[in-house]
Amino acid sequence: MPNIEVDGASIWYSVDGRAEAPPLLLIHSLATTHELWARQVPAFTAFARVIRYDMRGHGRSTSPAGELTIERFGRDALAVLDAAGVSRADVAGVSLGGLTTVWLGAHAPDRVRRLVLANTAARIGTSDTWSARIRAVREGGMELAADLAIPRWFTDGFRENHADIVAAYRAMVLACPLESYVGACAALRDADLRAGAQRIAAPALVIAGSEDRSTPRADSEWMRDNFPDAHMELLEAAHLANVERPEEFTELVRDFLV
Repeated sequence: MPNIEVDGASIWYSVDGRAEAPPLLLIHSLATTHELWARQVPAFTAFARVIRYDMRGHGRSTSPAGELTIERFGRDALAVLDAAGVSRADVAGVSLGGLTTVWLGAHAPDRVRRLVLANTAARIGTSDTWSARIRAVREGGMELAADLAIPRWFTDGFRENHADIVAAYRAMVLACPLESYVGACAALRDADLRAGAQRIAAPALVIAGSEDRSTPRADSEWMRDNFPDAHMELLEAAHLANVERPEEFTELVRDFLV
């Protein structure tokens, strides 16, 4: 699959599905990769041309060291659409990918048709919590990042019953370069897109997890109530609802986009 050069980074992306199908861009979460969407791709390619990529500093994509911004992530997403020859797409994002999707809805409205905002918010956490995360991970390394992430990503029951999946996601975190991780945390620390809520004209499906501690239900309710054309669905899951509840998640997205 191809790589593109975007402002000092090499961004890897892939395209699956029929060339004539409506394009669907999928954006993953912090410290994961395009594989976050693996359970959805077979169903999504039945109705869409699915475009996935590794965000800069994650997976097969590189990034110069330093702090990042949500605008930088958003412009990378637009570069991937350009490289795939897509002028306008449906966009789905989880967590950091969801915040990037919000940015696209507000700042590139002509490039998006519909938005899927999963386990995310227009403002994720606080500056203090992200600053503390950066300090802690710089001291404790990616092992600590994984220790912090896994209990938030998955419910207790899922971790007990799906140890293989949990292990794979822990491995994803460990494979993420520390500098890329803290650079992305800086983007989350600084990003607050609430002031631009009324600019998001595209219809939006907001998916929340009932046990999500990272982006609680109230964050999803805020988007539902403040974006001009949004509705919300709740799944019994923690922060990675598309992994914990893949069938229900996939059905919600398919029904919204088709």
